[in-house]
Amino acid sequence: MYSVRIGVDTGGTFTDVVLVDERTGQIVTTKTPSTPSNPADGFLAGVAKVLELHGGGVDLASVSALVHGTTVATNQLLEDRPDRSDHLGFITTEGFEFILEIARQSVPDGYGNSYFWVKPPRIVPVHRVKTVPGRLDHTGAEVRPFSEDDATAVARWFRDQGVTAIGVCFLHAYANPEHERRMRDVLAREHPGAVVSLSSDVLREYREYERSVTTLVDAAVKPIMRTYIGNLSERLGRGFSVMKSNGGVLSAAEVVNQPITTVLSGPAAGALGAALIAGTAGHPSVITLDGGGTSTDVAVIVDGEPSQTTEGSIGRYPCKIPMIDIVTVGAGGGSVAWISPEGTLKVGPRSAGADPGPICYGKGGTEVTVTDAHVFLGRVPPHLLGGEIPLDAAAARAGIEGLAAKLGLTPERCATGILEISAFNQSNAIRQITVKRGLDVRDFPMVAFGGSGPLLVCRLLDVLGLKSAVVPPDPGNVSAFGLLTVDVKNDYVRTHVTTDPDPDEIEAVFRDLEAQAAEALTREGFTDHVYVRTADLRYYGQAYEVRVPADGDVEARFHEAHQRLYGYGYRDDPRHAVEWVNLRVSGIGPITRPALARRPEQFEEPTPICTRDVHFDGWARTVIYRRRDLGAGAVVHGPAVIEEYGSTLPVHPGFTATMDDYGNLEVRRELG
Repeated sequence: MYSVRIGVDTGGTFTDVVLVDERTGQIVTTKTPSTPSNPADGFLAGVAKVLELHGGGVDLASVSALVHGTTVATNQLLEDRPDRSDHLGFITTEGFEFILEIARQSVPDGYGNSYFWVKPPRIVPVHRVKTVPGRLDHTGAEVRPFSEDDATAVARWFRDQGVTAIGVCFLHAYANPEHERRMRDVLAREHPGAVVSLSSDVLREYREYERSVTTLVDAAVKPIMRTYIGNLSERLGRGFSVMKSNGGVLSAAEVVNQPITTVLSGPAAGALGAALIAGTAGHPSVITLDGGGTSTDVAVIVDGEPSQTTEGSIGRYPCKIPMIDIVTVGAGGGSVAWISPEGTLKVGPRSAGADPGPICYGKGGTEVTVTDAHVFLGRVPPHLLGGEIPLDAAAARAGIEGLAAKLGLTPERCATGILEISAFNQSNAIRQITVKRGLDVRDFPMVAFGGSGPLLVCRLLDVLGLKSAVVPPDPGNVSAFGLLTVDVKNDYVRTHVTTDPDPDEIEAVFRDLEAQAAEALTREGFTDHVYVRTADLRYYGQAYEVRVPADGDVEARFHEAHQRLYGYGYRDDPRHAVEWVNLRVSGIGPITRPALARRPEQFEEPTPICTRDVHFDGWARTVIYRRRDLGAGAVVHGPAVIEEYGSTLPVHPGFTATMDDYGNLEVRRELG
């Protein structure tokens, strides 16, 4: 009996698919073009393709697990601009109708003075914000009763206006959700067609602005996610799981009730897949760089675990859900090269996307992209996916020559400049997630993956001063592989502010959160449950917290973490009390992770498959290797190009690429 698991990661250009046969250990990878108009088409095509490649009589019905990474929720926020649609409404406490307008006083980086910053439109315009009388204090005690009559009038108003997605956030609902639940009951009675999100379900912690926006983001993406998941489930005829931003997965049946948890599912899967690959190869702490067609996502892995945050955002919307700490920059293969009004060369963040795509795709694209520069310089082959997608090198050359003429540069300098700017854009993203977090970027090797991730590895080693970079096998499919490495995981939080913690009260809250986690894991079919407790602490008077494991001496852990993050602490100063703020529990249903096979050793010198003209320091005939021909211990000296099905690694002069026991290519500068 086969036990086959499949991971499907839907990207903007390609849908990546990985199959793991748990009986034989075989791993099969493939790609298929994405179908933005209906992502389910690309999903089903990819599953059919990988099952055909695997062979052995395995069909969809015999697949034991199907895990999906999707950007449907993210794209809804980034592209459909829910603030301008007429389907989203907001209900809050009477007197707080301008909470979204007031927001926070902070000004985004890059604006030294708020005079120059124009606050963007709110996710819900003020005319679709309604209030209901009733008030709770910070302990959850009722100050004024909930007004059923006013709630009914509000529900009917939204029904009459045709507003079908509604977020509800009442003051201090984190302490007592009773009023919000009564509002939901009224909406169910008066406006049964509405999709409703309660802040006490989405994010049960204080700070009403962030809680409100997070709840509204959840409500905004619920309709499209329910439609997509429902359509996919019906066409599959079976259940499947969806990757979450926190590094866990959740069944499709459950995820439709909390779609906000999926907003960064693809990048999260990539970071986790890279962490497993790097850890197996002996690199427990790494920087991950996931280069795609539109953007590059970077994350930091420390001792096998990705850094987590609840201070993330999707576009301009703050989302305080637990998520892997990922920085995204608009520097992918499709990033457009353009000339600024000052006459200087710029690259990105605008992308040519999948349609029409780069000029070399031959689909009507007219703007030069990073991919066109690589094609012109000979650093990628004249086709993608092993010949499935031919590239028009002559069109790429014409585009580069036209741009170069406008800049007064040679075509070679223009193309090299495009790649140099793209490399610096990527390096800036890496610095944001290391240097700005108090980490020395030079302490970490880099894992480069994604279709375009390996292309600029050598330049990034130089720019950042890194010792090495690791390029996994099938780098374009690492995110899909990562989907098969993650546990089921749900996060629960409760605000509990105190400077004098009562151990019994703390334990009672943790046990309540664990009971919620146990109920969800049982619904998912898990009998083995793992619970991870953490707490958010701060010095009394501070505005933001530090999260630490909630076992042993929690306050001692906080002092150490604060010292490490900010360079100072008050461990022995009684004037600075420690304040507990939030208690958190992650409920985990563990899975068996796929084992990575070792590569056979290669004793002889690797043999190139051909040569072609490639430009590094100048044009030269350069050897080309096929990655699948290389064994463990094989060393490729630059200048060279190593090609495979879904990606390409240019090895610059002065660098070597060595294959390790697990098929990873480790890129370093030549010794001496």
